[in-house]
Amino acid sequence: MPLNRDHVGQRVIVRRLLPGETGPSGGPAMTDVLGVLAAFDSSSLAVERDDGELVTILRADLVTGKPIPPRPVTRMRISAAALQRICAAGWVAPDHEQLGDWQLRAAAGFTNRANSVLTTGDPGVPLRTALDQVEAYYRDRGLPPLAQVVDGSTQLGRLHDLGWREARPDAGAMVLVTSVARARRLMPAPPGTGDVVLRDEPTGDWLRLYGRTAGHPEAVVRSVLTSGNAVMFAELGSPAIAIGRAVVTGDWVGLYAVEVAADHRGQGAGSAVASALLSWGASLGALSAYLQTREDNTTAHRVFSRFGFETHHLYRYLSPVA
Repeated sequence: MPLNRDHVGQRVIVRRLLPGETGPSGGPAMTDVLGVLAAFDSSSLAVERDDGELVTILRADLVTGKPIPPRPVTRMRISAAALQRICAAGWVAPDHEQLGDWQLRAAAGFTNRANSVLTTGDPGVPLRTALDQVEAYYRDRGLPPLAQVVDGSTQLGRLHDLGWREARPDAGAMVLVTSVARARRLMPAPPGTGDVVLRDEPTGDWLRLYGRTAGHPEAVVRSVLTSGNAVMFAELGSPAIAIGRAVVTGDWVGLYAVEVAADHRGQGAGSAVASALLSWGASLGALSAYLQTREDNTTAHRVFSRFGFETHHLYRYLSPVA
């Protein structure tokens, strides 16, 4: 079926001429472009590759093109345990130890994520022994023992059997995922994106809008925020009206701390920050994106679902019953 305007938004393969170049057989050189048809008019078409690059092709150079089935959603096939470990690599506590496959994490109480044991995999010892070691680890640091557990997992039931319960019934979190190309297509850079400033470190203005650092040692806060293989902080406005943080781990980019000042919400500031961070992630080769948000944060769910984010799994925090 020849391509037409109705195929915009679908995955396509297009063969195009390379003007001025000769192919191996002596005829005109050609190449294939695979991606999503982003635009189509009487003079040209544009295809967005999986890496986010937009390729514009003149109709005169078009040899053939056709729609193809959507790309398999491999990001949804990753296990909850594997994705939890990727998330953990983007938010690393300064004090951490391995207990088999489990990760013990402590950061002077700054965020539950950085002050809980990640219970994916095998702790390498009997479960009751592992939980005793978890309690001792946090007791030695003056922190309440918390376990981060994937909702619906076998581990959750086993911890329940040993007397661990939800630390806060309303404190569950969701991990949402999408492809970077899809998010960038659905989240086009809004006006003002060019004013987003990217930095390697959070500024005082960034920390002020983030607003979750009170009572925690600044060195610990900065250690957690700047952790990860490749980290970037975004600010829009001066003083900042919107901020965000991104971490690239392998071919995943995680969005964190996307915050907008109360009197600037609903004006595209958050989208501008997220778009800039996704573009940065794409420049480092990220193909999939994730973010974490509270289960009851309906605003975040509504906003990010418009950009293609879907729920991958939920996790909860458990603590031992006294």
